[in-house]
Amino acid sequence: MSTAKQGDTVKIHYTGKLDDGTVFDSSEGRDPLSFTIGEGEVIPGFERAAEGMQVGETKEARLDVGDAYGERRDDLMLDVPREQLPEDLEVDVGTPLQLQQPDGTAVPVTVAKMDEEQVTLDANHPLAGQPLTFEIQLVGVGEV
Repeated sequence: MSTAKQGDTVKIHYTGKLDDGTVFDSSEGRDPLSFTIGEGEVIPGFERAAEGMQVGETKEARLDVGDAYGERRDDLMLDVPREQLPEDLEVDVGTPLQLQQPDGTAVPVTVAKMDEEQVTLDANHPLAGQPLTFEIQLVGVGEV
């Protein structure tokens, strides 16, 4: 039986849950997630959980905040004067937007709060600051 190790490309079916049991993502009904162990393509704890698994094996992995999307960071909150937003852009708390960095890279943000004068944008990952639990099943090791 194949065992997943550093450098292997693996295929995994998964379900990710928050502490309250809410499912935030799943591969159910889709192709399995494919990534190469050691390449940093997925969050660190997910990658470590896959390493050492055998094809067909299923396990549950609880990831602390540091092994998932990290702590929420105040420096990723940005206050923007409302006049800097396009006039025709309708936003409300929770609206997802993208900021364009000088190098052209798009950064996803969410409207965290707003008033008549400014809008506060949150560039933290939506799952930052939360431990995550994954049920993972290794379905393949080898070429993509």
